[in-house]
Amino acid sequence: MASKTVAKDIITLRGSAAIVSEFFEESFGKVKKYGLPLLLTQDEGVKSFIANLTAQLSEWLEAGKLQRIVLVIMSKSTNEVLERWNFSIETDNEVVETGEKSDKEIMREIQAIMRQIASSITYLPCLDEPCVFDVLAYTDKDVAAPLTWIESDPKLISNPQMVKLHSFDTKIHKVNTLVSYKNDDEELDEQ
Repeated sequence: MASKTVAKDIITLRGSAAIVSEFFEESFGKVKKYGLPLLLTQDEGVKSFIANLTAQLSEWLEAGKLQRIVLVIMSKSTNEVLERWNFSIETDNEVVETGEKSDKEIMREIQAIMRQIASSITYLPCLDEPCVFDVLAYTDKDVAAPLTWIESDPKLISNPQMVKLHSFDTKIHKVNTLVSYKNDDEELDEQ
């Protein structure tokens, strides 16, 4: 009589905790920003990309030329847009020189947005595939894009679910936030 050996992939609580901790330790660093604990990437390529991006966005914001920033999350294999984080920016040209709002009040508004973004995992579909991201910047038509930037389609999601998040206002700039995501219910209806 031959005996059969069954191999099982078993992980202990301690082993799982070590793997998860190692992932966050290597991939992200914990910082306190806007009065909240946040995890920031440790990847030098991503950090460099974000530093260059924010420098350009700051230049356009100061010139009053930036209307919207969109963070797009796409499937790495198909380029299908899965999430679209839209940050619309309104500039009040009447008060471009000085705003009359306390830093503390602005900070509270930003904290509210950050908390909503963090809690969005409760309703956003799980992204169970490798993903990539892109950033779209909508500027005034007379703005010349830097050579490292390319024109793009708007990377829209057909029949999306949308959730409006809090906004914040510095008295000079008002930022409205909206997340759109792929409607998985549509696929279930077709089956």
